[in-house]
Amino acid sequence: HKISGSGFRRRHRPMSEINVTPLVDVMLVLLIIFMVTAPLLTTGVAVDLPDSAARSLPQDQQPLEVSVTAEGKVFLQDEEVTIEQLIPRLRAIMDVRKNDRVYLRGDQRIAYGRVAEVMGALNAAGFRRVALVTEPPKAN
Repeated sequence: HKISGSGFRRRHRPMSEINVTPLVDVMLVLLIIFMVTAPLLTTGVAVDLPDSAARSLPQDQQPLEVSVTAEGKVFLQDEEVTIEQLIPRLRAIMDVRKNDRVYLRGDQRIAYGRVAEVMGALNAAGFRRVALVTEPPKAN
């Protein structure tokens, strides 16, 4: 047998498999970034709600929320408004949404009169479906 270098030489074909390791690394890093930042994206007005044993209402779409903070400030969703500005803005939103339910969130440390004042303004403006938001009681 003659051993010649050309007879035993293998042909090198280009590798046709995709190396997915860098792709998986990048996707895991993106997943961790989204998991860390997602809780930070939820914003709202800080209101300490009172406890109640009443059952919760079903959620059909994002509710219209009017919040009264411990300092007596009134917020429509996340925007601070005065009671005079509240009614025209709510009417404009209701014309578009055709949903007349308004959720009133009042801080438990605020005087009852301030929440009643906001609720009276809503009732006088023709909003008949006003729901007070409370926290469910904590299990002992």
